[in-house]
Amino acid sequence: MRFGGAKRIGIPLLAVVLGCGTLARAPGVRELPMDFTIHFISDRDGNPEIYMMHLDGSHLKRLTNTGAFEFYSVGMRGVGQVVFLTDRDGNKEIYRMNVDGTDQRRLTFTPEDEDSPRWSPDGRHIVYGSYRDRNWEIYVMRDDGSDQTRLTHDRGEDENARWSPDGTRIAFESTRNGQQEIYVMGADGSRPFNLTHDPANDWYPVWSPDGTRIVFVSDRDGNQEIYVMGADGSGSMNLTHHAGSDQFPDWSPDGHHIVFVSNRDGNEEIYMMDVDGSNQRNLTRDPSADNDPIWLTDSDLLFHTHRDGNWELYLLEINGASPFNLTRNPATDGRSLYTLEER
Repeated sequence: MRFGGAKRIGIPLLAVVLGCGTLARAPGVRELPMDFTIHFISDRDGNPEIYMMHLDGSHLKRLTNTGAFEFYSVGMRGVGQVVFLTDRDGNKEIYRMNVDGTDQRRLTFTPEDEDSPRWSPDGRHIVYGSYRDRNWEIYVMRDDGSDQTRLTHDRGEDENARWSPDGTRIAFESTRNGQQEIYVMGADGSRPFNLTHDPANDWYPVWSPDGTRIVFVSDRDGNQEIYVMGADGSGSMNLTHHAGSDQFPDWSPDGHHIVFVSNRDGNEEIYMMDVDGSNQRNLTRDPSADNDPIWLTDSDLLFHTHRDGNWELYLLEINGASPFNLTRNPATDGRSLYTLEER
């Protein structure tokens, strides 16, 4: 079983990671410079619910208990809040709660589905997708659900909105020109601009930590490859150049590396490369599927794997120690959560 969640198939969904007060250490893994609390989804109690644990897998706590499907969640360091998507009201709505699961509040009230909420860098606003206008449009609201404002106005499908690191721009995907393209607009929806201008499909934009570049996925070469371009759309370049399918890229926090998923070895594995596409290497090397990597630090990753016969969350130090199973449960764990810091 793999949980449902984001409307668009292929979006990597994994875990919310929140800074915590004490240092954590997993067996066989070096000390991290700070502790983390991981929020994830598990069906271990019969249906997908949101859980919390420490980085070593300890202090497990169930945060939601509704009998409905909880799809994914996005936390924000320094805010102490988590937004998540749930169908407890009959359709997918956005809720907010404290990081410990208390004070769960509904933010959206529409008969249609909402999708993909993400915090602004300052934690004051949430951008999200909505089907309330009978096609997918991008909306923004304050962190308490007030001032819900439509940012896109087009018959095409507008989705997967991501804030720039400084919060002044939003990158998103749109089919308004027929194929899927990557656009950028002001945080208020002004001046939408097509960055990719290609007859193929381009999707999954991810900002570099400094906001000067965007990495994305494209099938313009006949298969899924990872590209990078300037934040203004200039200098588009294929980074992967491989016949396999390469997808789900993400920048390391220091901006020096890009992690991604590839099936070039016959199954989904996690790879890493330098930002110019050089030094591509397989980090996981397992016959089962490994996917959905997210960075904890410049040298530590969380990822999702089926190597134990079910989906589990693992911790990986990219320069040494063997991957460590954090969840260790026969249920499905991990699928359908976003990372804490959207870049």
